[in-house]
Amino acid sequence: MGVHLLSGAFLAACNNGQQQSGSGGQHDSVAVYLTTPDQQQLFVKQAALGKTKDTSAINIVMDTTRQFQEIEGFGASVTGSSAYVMQNYMSAEKRQALLEELFGTENGLGINYIRMSIGASDFSTDPYSYDDMPAGQRDDSLAHFTIAHDEKDVAPVLKQISGINPDIHIMGSPWSPPGWMKTSGKLEGGSLRPDAYAVYARYFVKYIQAFAAAGVKITALTMQNEPQYEAAYPSMKMTAPEQGAFIKDHLGPVLEKEGLNKQVSVMLFDHNWNSPEYPISILDDSAMAKYTAGAAFHCYEGAVGAMSKVHDAHPEKGLYFTECSGGSWSPEFADNLQYMVRQLFIGTMNNWSKNVLLWNMALDENNGPTTNKPGAGKENRGCMTCRGVVTVNSKDGGVTRNVEYYAIAHFSKFVRPGAKRVYSSALADKGVENVAFLNADGSRVMVVINTTKEERTFSVQEGDIVNYGLQPGAVVTLVWK
Repeated sequence: MGVHLLSGAFLAACNNGQQQSGSGGQHDSVAVYLTTPDQQQLFVKQAALGKTKDTSAINIVMDTTRQFQEIEGFGASVTGSSAYVMQNYMSAEKRQALLEELFGTENGLGINYIRMSIGASDFSTDPYSYDDMPAGQRDDSLAHFTIAHDEKDVAPVLKQISGINPDIHIMGSPWSPPGWMKTSGKLEGGSLRPDAYAVYARYFVKYIQAFAAAGVKITALTMQNEPQYEAAYPSMKMTAPEQGAFIKDHLGPVLEKEGLNKQVSVMLFDHNWNSPEYPISILDDSAMAKYTAGAAFHCYEGAVGAMSKVHDAHPEKGLYFTECSGGSWSPEFADNLQYMVRQLFIGTMNNWSKNVLLWNMALDENNGPTTNKPGAGKENRGCMTCRGVVTVNSKDGGVTRNVEYYAIAHFSKFVRPGAKRVYSSALADKGVENVAFLNADGSRVMVVINTTKEERTFSVQEGDIVNYGLQPGAVVTLVWK
């Protein structure tokens, strides 16, 4: 990841789009789950709401007949560092309990979408690829390809997660190809050599097949993490024309030839909101666009409304939100809860995202381990202050649930894969920003955040009417069964 200053104003909910049929409903009560900025309530179930006849002055209308994008899921990245702390700092019993809590669909949060790095990222214990060669040597046959490094931590944890949630989505994103495929000759920086496009496409196929053999099903790919950012950790520049040519002439055809194109979706870009023209330029070319499911975004520059720009240009394609990290640069729980729920979840969903992924699922108490080795002369200048969704203590395997955990919980627990975002009144000017969903089983879900410094009493009108008073900065999930 590249950490930059957050910029760009939050854009109001975009509730325009293709409409499909649905129906309202009558409900005896509405379940309520609350998180407050003072942490006195952390995703705690409250007394159910009964229906009433009167609307509040702030009235949110939910219309389930007006349906938009299908939701694929919520989660974070199981980086090499995340897998390491869970595999090495936790007993088998503690690890199983944590993974069931995060990924279990009955008694857990129901997280069902994760991202992993293809080879090393800045959050790995070592810099590596799946086919490293001595300087000056190549391996165009991929005879030396191996995922042995990931078989120590990453693959076992992903396999364990898959056992808990067999329908888990797993997206693979490379930070760098093997150095011998690059103009820099190393994992850091450079670009893909023109004579390496074909072998790099086969490298992706080998990756999918190797993890399948390890009991892990890859369901999505991006072609390059943050392709506009060269770093001193594993990274690579990849321009839009280069990425378009790679998917059109190499990756797309080879996935199709190997029969993997139905299993694995390919997303473009995988970088910040400030460059929507990058994926649009590729999607404008039908020969390139036919191999891709859409475009993926990160949060570190630009504004969330950029996702709607891509949707408006290519409404036939999906949009995905694949990375944002909290960290010690913003230590206040209340501020982080506000930003994450408002911008990363409500904001991206209302701007057509089909998923929301945060950065590291788990890190230790020192925000690591990472490939950065302070004092060893090999500092990679990666993020040393990024916070995990949970913190795992390196001494006793104890777990601290961070603000990211609760932000995810408000969505993943009740908004299930296959849900549709539905219309709800955009009332940002009233201080109650919201997003609503219709699950395949007919249940409705709405998440509301109070962005003001005063309590806001609002009503939700969906068949019946319910009223709720939400304290400043608090988040509530309402569930109609």
